[in-house]
Order: sequence, then C-alpha cells, then structure tokens
Amino acid sequence: MKRIIALGSQDFESIRVNGDFYIDKSRFICEWWKNRDPVTVITRPRRFGKTLNMSMLNCFFSNRYAGRSELFDGLDVSGDSVLDQQGKWPVLFLSFANVKQCDWEDARCSINQTIADMCQHYRQILQDPMFSEEDRAFFKKVNAEMPDDVAAISVNRLCGWLARYYGRKVLILLDEYDTPLQEAYMYGFWDRMTMYIRSLFSNTFIANPYLERALMTGIIRVSKESIFSDLNSLEVVTTSSAKYADAFGFTEEEVFTALEQQGYGDRDKQEVKQWYDGYTFGDLSDIYNPWSVTNYLDKGIIDTYWSNTSENGLAGKLVRTGGLEIKRLFENLMKGEAIIVPVDEQVIYSQLETDPNAVWSLLLATGYLKTEHMMTEKEAAENKSRRMYTLRLTNLEVSRMFTKLIRDWFAKSGGLGSFTTAMLTGDVRGMNITLGDIMLTSMSSFDGGKNPSVKLPENFYHGLVLGLLAENTRDYLVTSNRESGWGRYDVVMEPNDIGKPAVIMEFKV
Repeated sequence: MKRIIALGSQDFESIRVNGDFYIDKSRFICEWWKNRDPVTVITRPRRFGKTLNMSMLNCFFSNRYAGRSELFDGLDVSGDSVLDQQGKWPVLFLSFANVKQCDWEDARCSINQTIADMCQHYRQILQDPMFSEEDRAFFKKVNAEMPDDVAAISVNRLCGWLARYYGRKVLILLDEYDTPLQEAYMYGFWDRMTMYIRSLFSNTFIANPYLERALMTGIIRVSKESIFSDLNSLEVVTTSSAKYADAFGFTEEEVFTALEQQGYGDRDKQEVKQWYDGYTFGDLSDIYNPWSVTNYLDKGIIDTYWSNTSENGLAGKLVRTGGLEIKRLFENLMKGEAIIVPVDEQVIYSQLETDPNAVWSLLLATGYLKTEHMMTEKEAAENKSRRMYTLRLTNLEVSRMFTKLIRDWFAKSGGLGSFTTAMLTGDVRGMNITLGDIMLTSMSSFDGGKNPSVKLPENFYHGLVLGLLAENTRDYLVTSNRESGWGRYDVVMEPNDIGKPAVIMEFKV
C-alpha cells in the first residue's frame, strides 16, 4: 500500500503515529543494547538517518515514553527480549546540529543554550525535597552565558540529579557531535572550541558515575588527540566498520521493496540504483542514500537531492584550494576513473592544512567517495607505507554535484580571465600560454626593453600583469609595491572571501 512520505521528518514518534513511510531500522536498538559498549561514536554521511535513529532510541528507552510500546508494534524489536527495556531509563537527548556559527562566542553560546534547553525539561524535579538549595542555585546558572567551568560540568550534574530522582543511571544520546568542530575549523577558532568540547566531554562521558551508556553520531571521526584523549572506553564505528552496517542508509532490498510498494517498476529501480547506490559500510555494499531515495519515492523525479541539501562547503574548499596533484587526481575522478591514495579515517583537522592527502579522508567520510579496495593494516606495515585505498566517486548524483560545484567556482569568480584562472588553479602551463598569446599578438620586442639587465623590462611585465588582474577587483584587493614585513612585494591579491586563495607575486627578468 502506498504510504505518505513525510519528507524531512526526523521524529520517530510522529512518523509511527501518523503511519508515514518508514523503513524498519529497529534491529539497531537490539544490537546497540546487547553490545554493552559504554560510549559509542558512529560516523555516517549527512542525511543518512542518524537523527531519526537517535529519535527512535529515545522513544524506546526514555521513561518519558513509558507505556508507549505500541510505537514499535510490527517492527523487528517487538519480537526481541530487549523490549523489556522500553520506557525504563532516564535519557538525555540533545543535538549540536544547529551549532553553525562563524564566531567563537556565538558558537559557545549556542552550545550552552542547547544544554540549557535540555535541562529545562527537568526543572520540576528539582522542586523535590531531596534536592538542596545549592542544586537549585547551580541549575539557575545553566544558561547561554554560563562560564566554561559551569558548562563543563552541567550535563554531569543533570545526570546526577536524574539518577537520584529515578534511581537509575542515565543514557545520553548526542547527535551531530562534530558540527561545532567543523565550523570552528572553517572559521578559525578550532583551538578554543576543542578546549571547550574536551572539557565538556571529559566530565560528561568519563568522570561521570551516573552514566549508564552513551551514543554519539557525527559525520567524521575527529581524532582522539583532539577531544577524546582521556576516553579509553570509546567504541568508534566508521563506514569501514562491520558494526551496525545496515542501520544507516537503505539496503538494495529495502529500496526495491519500497519502490514496488509505491507503485514504481523495474526501470525506476535501475535509474535509482545508478543515481543513489554506491555506498559501502563495513562488508555491506549497495547501500543507498536514504534522503535521495525518499525524495524520489515522493516526487518520482531523478535529481541531486542530497547534494542540494548536504553541507559540502569544507569539501569544496579543500578541493578548490588544493595543490596541482589534488586537482589532477580529482580530474581523474570526474572522468569516472579510480584513484589510489592514502587514507586515515581518523581526521585531524590541523592536518588538512599540512597533509594534502587528508582531503581524501574527508571526502570518503562525508560520502563523496566510495572504497573499492583498501589495504589492510598488515599489508601497510609490510610495505612500510601508509594505508592505501582505491577510491571512486560514489555515484552519478555525486558526480553531477561536483560538476555543478566546479562550474559555480568559475561563475562566481567575477569573470576571471584565463591568466588568473590558470594561476589560481596552479596551471603554470596555462599561465605561460596566455602570456605567450598576448606577447605574440599585441606586443613588440621593444616593449620590454632591449637590455634585460635594466629595471625597465621588469617594470613593464609588472604593469602588464597588473592590467591582467584589474578585472578581479570585485573579489580581490589587488595592491602593488607595498612595504610588508622586512621588504616590499611586487603584487598581492588579497581575497574578499576567506575561502579563496591569496597570491603574492615577485617579478624577475
């Protein structure tokens, strides 16, 4: 029977109560609970069902949903022994998905407000006589402007209050844990954010005697050195891990069954496969992008749904500002070819500036690339090399997304001439060809001066290049012969957009 598709809904309760389209992922509840890992981090690309699964866990375990087992009627979990845990636990469910500010203070206040809003759900229990005036006084300090030392222990304190009130330890579900970290890297306050997050996480997930279990989801595995340095019990599940392989994203069987139920035929199946298949989680291949599939099920039109909503700013920046080798390899990907590059699934943001190959780790984690083959740790050790992966663009949707992204770079360049375009993309040959064409068609040998040892020829070429750059003043501040540091530069192009490359030029004849 054809069902209503509530596009964008990530509320498990609402979907189940309304009988909307839903692919059963409740086996994830059984697997996570029976694995008994104290703290789990699961990384998956954006829009792959992380938030909906977290909402499902909250509805299942939280004592605020006690007596609501009908939400799980007919699902896989309903026939499992874990059903006796439904509605039994105090659960803290919060998300950092909206912490996307480009300023440190604004980002800090946003996280604080998220914590404060969560605490407000439990303000009534503090009226119980078991709590002291000191408890209530601390509760009042938890707000958007709270100092870092209060923020660091705020969730820990709330867990203690809940454990005392309900007589049970607490489950913590944190969705999109890495969003503030990505924004901090993008906008230049990484160090301050990591100090804040490390202190918060240490008190919440390590020095917390009231914690039963915790689950965090995100897009990329942020390095242990950054924020998890003291968390020895951390279980990290990346896209290469076998755990929970089918819990996020749709399997091919699930997609084809859904297409049939919604009235689509075999031709639609093949088109959907070409566009939205291609992801591999653990040993499970043929994982489909759930956001794009549900959009197709609703509209019946093939489009780049995921790339139109997925935040690809960092990925685009790294490719755009990468060196010539990065661009050469990316050109091979755009041709449909595979590349063999080193990959480290533990992303260290600081390495994105110094290690040119870190871009492939990020693109793999965020879903733009898929793994066709990976070298084992043993093979890497035997070859005394980094672990090499064979990668390819995930599917036709991703390919079309990057095609549009590259076109947009040039469209937004303010009409960059071929010389500037070649320069900004590291194409030295293109720069030479452009200058050569100008010299052959417009210049005389006398323009540069007869004697190359005098200053005049250098000044002439200096002026020539300034003229070629003049049309870029909308996007760049172009200055000439200014003192800087211990000397004077010939020409500098300073971008108005922090994400674009800057250029310093020195002319010699």
